[in-house]
Amino acid sequence: MSELQEQVIAAIKKVQDPELPINIYDLGLIRKVEIDGGKVQIDMTLTTPNCPVADLMPSQVFDEVSKVEDVVSVRVELVWEPSWTVADLTARGKAALELLDIDINHMIAKINENTTGITFSGTKSKRRNDSK
Repeated sequence: MSELQEQVIAAIKKVQDPELPINIYDLGLIRKVEIDGGKVQIDMTLTTPNCPVADLMPSQVFDEVSKVEDVVSVRVELVWEPSWTVADLTARGKAALELLDIDINHMIAKINENTTGITFSGTKSKRRNDSK
């Protein structure tokens, strides 16, 4: 990794998720960082397309990366494929959320099993017939 790329990533890490005590890089929202002659292209996603800070976070990334010496231009693009999941967290991001007592490994296992982790069970109710 080049020194400029390290500086760009360090700048991205200054942008914090507004709801979790974790930066967006470790949260896994950065999909691509390409640098060509000081021109920086960043593809990022959000945890959900309905994210209330959809306008704010890309502009924060733009502002922070623009401050990096030797960066001549920055383009931040929102991408939605692939969708974000907890599997996108970096090791540091997983550790930060586990400190909040969030069982990341369980959530990742459920993604790998293609389940939500929510289970419903029971028998059919006769309630429909009871109301007659």
